[in-house]
Amino acid sequence: MPPIPGSGLAKGLAVTLRTMTRKSHTAQYPDVQPELPPRTRGVIGLFEENCTVCMLCARECPDWCIYIDSHKETVPPAAPGGRERSRNVLDRFAIDFSLCMYCGICIEVCPFDALFWSPEFEYAETDIRDLTHERDKLREWMWTVPEPPALDPGAEEPKELAAARKTADKLAAQRAAEQQAAAEQQAAAEQSATEQPAPGRPATPPTGDAEGGPA
Repeated sequence: MPPIPGSGLAKGLAVTLRTMTRKSHTAQYPDVQPELPPRTRGVIGLFEENCTVCMLCARECPDWCIYIDSHKETVPPAAPGGRERSRNVLDRFAIDFSLCMYCGICIEVCPFDALFWSPEFEYAETDIRDLTHERDKLREWMWTVPEPPALDPGAEEPKELAAARKTADKLAAQRAAEQQAAAEQQAAAEQSATEQPAPGRPATPPTGDAEGGPA
């Protein structure tokens, strides 16, 4: 049976009529920023004050996209007669995001909490060489790092917090025991001072029936 002329147009108009009353799902980006889910991996922010140039992030990076330069400087002794010490000073910290695969290993291995995930994703460039961002840009991205999400109430307490809490409880119990012992010693001293007779007075009061006393 040959198709009815205009049937295709009618079907198309039917689809149009069915979808005209439906709500639009168009994302008005970039006028309206999208709501990103928690723990979104966008770029990596650098908290430079915590960086000690230990090079762990650069050594563990599977893509070798982290570049760090530093130099050593001598720090004078903190007290007279002390020894001078040397420390690493960060000169350059750059990440090549054209090579980065966003695995997060650098953030996980950093022992000083100097690297954080930022949800920022608007860092497109026209030249791939411009995707290598220096520490100034990484520092700016630190301002976009959200606060960490709250832990699940039923989750196990982190080992670091558990160890710190155990040590604090032990010190608090030791301090309370010392204060209690000092209070008991002070109470015993005060009690012995009140029981001790005054100078020039007998320990026990005299009685009238004593031998050689008046009749």
